[in-house]
Amino acid sequence: MKIDFKKELKQLFAPGTKDFVLVDVPCFRFFKIDGEGDPNTAPAYTAALETLYPVAYALKFACKKELQCDYVVPPLEGLWWADNMAAFTANLDKNQWKWTMMIMIPDFATEDLIAASRESAARKKPLPLIDRLRVETYSEGMCAQIMHVGPYDAEGPTLQRLHREWIPEHDLVENGKHHEIYLSDPRKSAPEKLKTILRQPVQPR
Repeated sequence: MKIDFKKELKQLFAPGTKDFVLVDVPCFRFFKIDGEGDPNTAPAYTAALETLYPVAYALKFACKKELQCDYVVPPLEGLWWADNMAAFTANLDKNQWKWTMMIMIPDFATEDLIAASRESAARKKPLPLIDRLRVETYSEGMCAQIMHVGPYDAEGPTLQRLHREWIPEHDLVENGKHHEIYLSDPRKSAPEKLKTILRQPVQPR
C-alpha cells in the first residue's frame, strides 16, 4: 500500500480552522533550500521549487524500486522570517522575507538512496539550485497551529491573532521560525480554497 504521511500523522496535518491547537512535532529529515524575497516574484523561489520537487520524486521512485516502499510525496513546507518580523506578520514588504523551502524525507530512505536520487534528478534536467540543496533534520517540539483556508495573502489577521493574543494569553513565547505547510496545489485550487497549515514553535514563558 502507498503510505500517505498526511494520514499517518493526522495529528500534525489536520488541525481545525477555528482555533489554535498545541501539538508536539518530532524530528524529521528534509530536503531544504534557503532564499529570500517575495515568493510571488523572486526567481530564487521558483528555482527552489524547480529543484526540490524533482529530487523528492526521484527519491520516491527509488524507494519504491529498491525498498518496495511506495508513498505520497509529502507536501511542500516553508519556514519564514524577516529581520523585522512586522514585515511578515503584517504582510507589508515581502521583499524583506527570508525563507527555507523544504520537503520531508521518509525515515526509511537510506543515505545512499537520497544521494543517488539527487544525482539521478540532476542528470535528467538542469536543476537551478542543486548546489544549494541540502539534507537536514529539523526538530520543533511544542507548536501552536491552525488550518488557514483561503489566499496566502489573507493569512495576516490570523498570524497577528496568534502572536499578539493567543500566545501571550497562554503564557507562551515564540521558539522558532514561522512554519507553513501547503496542502493544496495553487495551480489546481482556487485561491479561496487553498489549505495551509500555519505553525509556530512555542515554549512556556
